[in-house]
Amino acid sequence: MSVVFINVLLRHPPSTRRFGACCVPVAQEEVVEVEVAPEAEAQVEAEPEVEPEPEPEPEPEEVHEEEDAYEEEDDEGDQDEEKPKFKPAAPKIPDGEKVDFDDIQKKRQNKDLYELQSLIDAHFESRKKEEEELLGLKDRIEKRRAERAEQQRIRSEKDKERQARREAERQKREEADVHRKMEEDAKKKNVLSSMGSGYSSHLQKIEGKRGKKQTEREKKKKIMAERCKPLEVDDDFSDADLGDKAKELWEWLHDLETIKYDHCERLKRQRYEVISLRNRIDELQKQ
Repeated sequence: MSVVFINVLLRHPPSTRRFGACCVPVAQEEVVEVEVAPEAEAQVEAEPEVEPEPEPEPEPEEVHEEEDAYEEEDDEGDQDEEKPKFKPAAPKIPDGEKVDFDDIQKKRQNKDLYELQSLIDAHFESRKKEEEELLGLKDRIEKRRAERAEQQRIRSEKDKERQARREAERQKREEADVHRKMEEDAKKKNVLSSMGSGYSSHLQKIEGKRGKKQTEREKKKKIMAERCKPLEVDDDFSDADLGDKAKELWEWLHDLETIKYDHCERLKRQRYEVISLRNRIDELQKQ
């Protein structure tokens, strides 16, 4: 048995890289042993030997060039790793922080709508409160008017009663004065009839002179009696009666002040009219 050794040089593509300090070989020779049968060996011996064509040898220069290129690239990679260059990159927006302009506009519209609704609600609440206050004010005004009308009615009734009482008292006083005068006249006549005629004439003259003065005095007394009335307060008056009496006197004083004010205003107006008429007369006379 003969063994034919066929040396085959197999070249692998340059695909090796450096990893640290290790280096993988680029090409490797493989030896393949092939066993040939004896019959085949005899045929081979019988056949004329044919010189095999020389196989093309691998180009060692290209392999070395490729290895040098890879070594240069590895050296450049090592230099890049040793000195990294700063390359600014655009900031990336996360998916959760993406800006949605439609959503922003919708939120803004909702906010404006909420503020507008709040303003409308506040306006209606204030208007409702004002209407309630206005209704309450109207009710108070009506109530006050009714109270004033009732007070005016009570005051007018009291005034009528007071005037009627004053009139009755005045009539009583006049009747008493007339009765007293009649009695005095009757007494005087009786005295004069008992005395002489000369003395009676003298007395008549004196009474005539005094009559005028007494008449003026009587008028003054009468007016003062009408105006300055007694209080008519008894000891058995209670606090309520005294309060009513004080209120009645206050109302009477208020009426007097009102009358006084009306008279003063009337007097001022009359004086103004007199002065204006006098000035007009003077102007007409100058013309």
